[in-house]
Amino acid sequence: MRSEDARGIAEGGTRTAAGRARTVAGREQEMVPEAEFRSYYGRPVIKPPVWHEPNMPTYLYLGGMSGASSTMAVVARLTGHARLARTARIAAALGAATGVGLLATELGRPERFLNMLRVFKPTSPMSVGSWILATHGGLSAAAASSELTGILPRLGDAAALATGLTGPLTATYTAVLVADTAVPAWHEAYRELPLLFAGSALAAAGAVAMLGTPRADAGPARTVAALGAAMETISGAVMEHRLGFVGEPYREGRAGRFMRAARILTLGGGLLAPVAGRSRTLTALSGLALTAGSLCTRFGLLAAGRASAADPKYTVVPQRQRLDATS
Repeated sequence: MRSEDARGIAEGGTRTAAGRARTVAGREQEMVPEAEFRSYYGRPVIKPPVWHEPNMPTYLYLGGMSGASSTMAVVARLTGHARLARTARIAAALGAATGVGLLATELGRPERFLNMLRVFKPTSPMSVGSWILATHGGLSAAAASSELTGILPRLGDAAALATGLTGPLTATYTAVLVADTAVPAWHEAYRELPLLFAGSALAAAGAVAMLGTPRADAGPARTVAALGAAMETISGAVMEHRLGFVGEPYREGRAGRFMRAARILTLGGGLLAPVAGRSRTLTALSGLALTAGSLCTRFGLLAAGRASAADPKYTVVPQRQRLDATS
């Protein structure tokens, strides 16, 4: 009689032990059935994310689009693309304002967002993010208001210039926010998520600018959209490959469908972007595909996080692997 240790759990299965076996007529027969991997009372090891759809994924999309649009507006104004800068300023302000509204709704009571601004905790991504969003929203609103009304143009330009600093932070701080959790699909992807969010934000901002700017003035927006699409596609592929077993939720079920749709839409829209200036039809196809792709990425990330939190193996297996590596 001999015993075997199962490798199934470390290799992505649900086996925990292979049970004892005995040899009868040259064959091995299991005396004890293999145990299934499960937690106490069948409950998840960690609590799943409580964020709701479509509020939270749309907020993540709008925050990224707003931040990247602000950066684009600054660069466009400095390089003499006034019409593109105007569109990007307005898109940044609308995205920030709507994103704050969605976040306040997600919190249940709008005053909770204001309560988060009562203190500033550098060690808390939520606290830092709240201040970044509030500062960026105010600056982008001032810049857009001055652009539309012509009142206090110098003050509006100064506010827009300041969003060149808050914009990149707004576009990527949510990646730090989700990675700084116990959710395996998010926490283990902390290296690639900022790049994924940045690329998705650039693609979304470029798409909005393409759709809202005359084709003759939207050349830089098309370039930004194509670069963002490439960045999002590459970082997403690298993330799923590096995560391996923990990356399964990004490839399976509802999250997998969203992520596959995001890749197809983002890649297609990015390939069309450089030639979209030839016609309104190509511009619309590219812009809408990139926008839908960016949204699908956010919905897919949320679904993958929920799936990985609901299944205990995505929490326990990496822990055991880290322990084995240090022992």
